[in-house]
Amino acid sequence: MHTGEQYHEFMLASPRDRIVRARFQQLALDLLPAGAAVLDFGAGTGIDAKTYAANGHPTFVFEPSQAMRDCLVRHCRDEIDRGTIATIASPLACEVQAVTANFAVLNHFADHAALFEQLSRTVRRGGFVLASLLNPYCLADARYRWWRANLVNLVRRGHYAIASESRIHRFAPRIVARAAAPYFRLERRLPGGFALASQLYMFLLLRRV
Repeated sequence: MHTGEQYHEFMLASPRDRIVRARFQQLALDLLPAGAAVLDFGAGTGIDAKTYAANGHPTFVFEPSQAMRDCLVRHCRDEIDRGTIATIASPLACEVQAVTANFAVLNHFADHAALFEQLSRTVRRGGFVLASLLNPYCLADARYRWWRANLVNLVRRGHYAIASESRIHRFAPRIVARAAAPYFRLERRLPGGFALASQLYMFLLLRRV
């Protein structure tokens, strides 16, 4: 629905999304060793990348959308000029301690196996992938027909796709963990317990082994 500058302004103005983003960024920063390099995968307009760079982390950004990249270059002009943010054409063009993928980037993939194999050549051993995915267990979505229609698929297969132009996929954490093996292991899922049912997004931390 939003591209480029529209998306950028929407995300900065949305109180709900700002809260989610702040939680994600803080978790990433808490996990990153001082000065460690990070790849912002599906970086959008560079909002997260700008924060990582401001906290002393050399940041690579990979964003396939030209409209998003154009906005990112404008938004992060100073950091790009200083060399604290670098745009890359492939995740394989860098070696980092961590990869972050915020706001449902991984929900655009039908299968993550090939992606995690690629990321295993980017993330150093002991590093991590931190991903924010749409939560298939969010009870607020139960009011939608597509959620109710796919409940059996979620229970049986742990995965379903919503019939739309963007073909967004929803995954149970175990499905992502299975795709990430043997290169990564699922270390943490946030939120935990019954709190998961109240959140639109879930955070998955996958450790490089």
